[in-house]
Amino acid sequence: MHKQEKLPEIRKTIVVDAPIEKVWKAVSTSEGIAAWWMANTFEPVLGKDFILHAGPYGDSPCKVTELDPPNRVGFDWDKGWHLTFELKSLEDGKTEFTLIHSGWSVENSKTREIMNEGWEKIVKEQLPKYIGA
Repeated sequence: MHKQEKLPEIRKTIVVDAPIEKVWKAVSTSEGIAAWWMANTFEPVLGKDFILHAGPYGDSPCKVTELDPPNRVGFDWDKGWHLTFELKSLEDGKTEFTLIHSGWSVENSKTREIMNEGWEKIVKEQLPKYIGA
């Protein structure tokens, strides 16, 4: 049986000058996620189905698969992707935030390239701007 070749996950890590509770609220509520990323019907409930409203790309079905407040939230996204937001409380009231976007097959390499660039801006510019860090 031929195993489908996988590409490495996308990982983006930043340190924000804000307490973990504030960052958690930004990445685990529908309003928060909509403010720095995209409109959605997310609710922080394990197993809950929700929709990401991806503008011109249409609506994407998702399901919450991981929930460990205030350290980790993860969900399946569309056709085989998985997104995880990891938070770690640091000294001085700062928070380390890591986004992990996995589930990339070789056929998706062009999309992965585009998404990698998009996440760079979203995680390193839009999220801190929204948090006010």
